[in-house]
Amino acid sequence: MNKASWGAEIKRMERYKIIKEVGDGTFGSVWRAINKQTGEIVAIKKMKRKYYSWEECINSREVKSLRKMNHPNIVKLKEVIREHDILYFVFEYMECNLYHLIKDRGKLFSEAEIRNWCFQVFQGLAYMHQQGYFHRDLKPENLLVSKDVIKVADFGLAREISSQPPYTEYVSTRWYRAPEVLLQSPMYNSSIDMWAMGAIMAELFTLRPLFPGSNEADEIYKICSIIGTPTETEWAEGIKLASAINYQFPQVTGVHLSVLIPSASKDAIDLITTLCSWDPCKRLTASKALQHSFFQGCLYVPPSLRSKTAVTRTPPSGTRSMLEQKSVKGYSGTLSTSKPASKFSPAKSHEYLTTASICNGKTAFGVSETAEKLANMNLGSGRVPARQSFPAPMKAGGWHAGQPNMAASQEFHARRTFTRKVAG
Repeated sequence: MNKASWGAEIKRMERYKIIKEVGDGTFGSVWRAINKQTGEIVAIKKMKRKYYSWEECINSREVKSLRKMNHPNIVKLKEVIREHDILYFVFEYMECNLYHLIKDRGKLFSEAEIRNWCFQVFQGLAYMHQQGYFHRDLKPENLLVSKDVIKVADFGLAREISSQPPYTEYVSTRWYRAPEVLLQSPMYNSSIDMWAMGAIMAELFTLRPLFPGSNEADEIYKICSIIGTPTETEWAEGIKLASAINYQFPQVTGVHLSVLIPSASKDAIDLITTLCSWDPCKRLTASKALQHSFFQGCLYVPPSLRSKTAVTRTPPSGTRSMLEQKSVKGYSGTLSTSKPASKFSPAKSHEYLTTASICNGKTAFGVSETAEKLANMNLGSGRVPARQSFPAPMKAGGWHAGQPNMAASQEFHARRTFTRKVAG
């Protein structure tokens, strides 16, 4: 679609009534809102930096990745609005994030619940990785939940797999950060998402983080104390990375995960162990994880066997009704002239049609396919971790999901409270 068409499709913020702020992060704040014309509840992310042209918005890394994502287990971006040099992302609304569920949980999740959630997340990751992106910031806060459905959100740090290294050193929240990133490897790939998923799976079973390091050195120590110090045979490249920054691994034996996660089955322990391998090459890909014995009761539908017609089914209720949508005093968004809203009709990918995946009798909607430095380290260069870069400033405009190749996700919810927040 050309720029003139985009201009004709501008969607003004006056169509939305703000209900309540639900999150405030480094790059933007998130609000629950209602479409005054359709009555639909949405989540709107207001970016903190200014955008001076529509081209700048479209060319930003976040939008470029979001516009390629159209999957039932990736939170849907409905439209992009730029008004008065402020950029807004309008997303489908999800009830809460996985961290909220873990934090408020009074008893352990059942393995069936964990299996259902993980099966869906791996489907979203398999799709994302095949589309040429890896997330780089997977954590419970970025997995959004409504009843039994879970979706990957927040593509603010996503990178193209084909992009050229070196990548920025700061990526995921430390507790879910892969060891190759902790050791400042300039070259990493989608396997860092798989490490994060291993840590998240373990946390779902215990309701506690698996590797809660207080700084990067402590993070590596926590990893070693659980999976053991890596040897040359296990991860020769990791030994080289550590040597390059004058770091010595602590010499510890580790412990079998079944001791730390007694409620998990043998298959679950095997999957977590494989995902949390020192060597990135030994971690399962998302598509391979879907075929692991842990998901034996889940139906994997290869692309070649999928129906050409999308299957529409109602997912079962269960799990719990998460956050109550309590009304608070709201206010209207920036007022300006606008066209009546049209119903959103997200573009469907011809390769990835919506099919229902059955996991242990439950319907899981999705499509399968694949600041601190280490303490006492001599870094040599003394460089500071690079932060997310933005393109140079860029006309008024807007985008909505009816336009080609634009449908996806973003984080809607607040980061963890101070007791869980980790720096750098």
